[in-house]
Amino acid sequence: CQPVPKPESRVEVCELNPCPPRWKVTPAGPCSSSCGLGLAVQLVTCVQTLHGQEVLQEEHLCPVAEKPLTSVPCVIRTCSYEWSFSEWSECSTSCGNGIQTRQDFCLSSLTHKPVNPLFCRHFPKAIVVRGCSAGPCPEQGGTQSPGAQLQPVTPATHLPTAAAAPEHRHKELGVPLSAGPQEQTKPSGGEEDTAKRSFLCVCGNLFLNATGMINMTGVESRDCTVTIGRPLREEISVTILESSLNCTAGEILLFSGRMMWRTGCRKLPLSLINSRTNTLIVKQRVVLPGNGVILQYNSRTATKKYYQDCDQQLFGPQGEIVNPVQFPAERQGPVCRTFITVAPRQRISIRALNADLGPEGNQTHFNYILVRDVSTMKTVVFRGKQQFLWQSTGSQAEIEFHE
Repeated sequence: CQPVPKPESRVEVCELNPCPPRWKVTPAGPCSSSCGLGLAVQLVTCVQTLHGQEVLQEEHLCPVAEKPLTSVPCVIRTCSYEWSFSEWSECSTSCGNGIQTRQDFCLSSLTHKPVNPLFCRHFPKAIVVRGCSAGPCPEQGGTQSPGAQLQPVTPATHLPTAAAAPEHRHKELGVPLSAGPQEQTKPSGGEEDTAKRSFLCVCGNLFLNATGMINMTGVESRDCTVTIGRPLREEISVTILESSLNCTAGEILLFSGRMMWRTGCRKLPLSLINSRTNTLIVKQRVVLPGNGVILQYNSRTATKKYYQDCDQQLFGPQGEIVNPVQFPAERQGPVCRTFITVAPRQRISIRALNADLGPEGNQTHFNYILVRDVSTMKTVVFRGKQQFLWQSTGSQAEIEFHE
């Protein structure tokens, strides 16, 4: 270009559209803990650059999903304190199931002497109460304690259970999936008439057959609850054949499942209820004696898959669950869950016979067991080597095995 005259160099000011608002993070403040794992607070504001200057904007103008955390983990140094425990006490009972307790105290690793528990407040603490068994209690007069054994009924259709499936990592004991409800009382002696009336009452029972009819009329209790259960791959549909509920008196019918909740009273006859999952709880509340509904239920293959391939469903009165073994290549897979459903009048007790989820001081917290009480939706997390004992408030529970 040498033969061509060179134009003078020029700088022109240009202004495009202003940049959108963005999040600005100031350096984090001091760590909340003098040692070990703590939290540091950082200031997060929404700003926009206008004419070369940062102007503070309202937070809703910045992308909410991209907002940085206001608290970040921090570690200054390894703490010189740790929790220590006394020996477990003797079992609280001489036979049967009981509890053991132990005392906890904060220990200085330098002096090996107890200090104020506030020094250990940032460290996870192991359980101080656990279940224990002192062996079977002697039989008294050859009678059974109430609820000691479920009375099996004649099975009409057997579904595959975990005990018969080799790929499942748990086993169920006791009553198989059967045509009728699971009964908990056993007639004896002169109480045959009372036991017969108890058998005819459907309240508090768990129905496991593929189809059936449930008559909830003429029940003596004000609240009558039944549960219908099927394998994970199925869903349940219920048709209300008859209804004598008095809506003006406050009588009502409630349906609940893991993915639905519905109530009703008026125009119930011939209405159809779909569970969307494999379990459905039906609760009837009556005021006047003799009122109630008659239901007919059926099961079918679910239209949508609402569970993971590694999920399991348990119905029996007792059984064992073994944490599914995941290989390193599968660690990014779905979280495996175990669903437990028992009769509405029963409750669930989960005892960890052996648990090893890595060192208790591991701060990554990737390995843990989560137990959820479905009736209250409260969850409890167990880590480390806790041999825990957990009890439900309702008849359904969920367990998640994380890594």
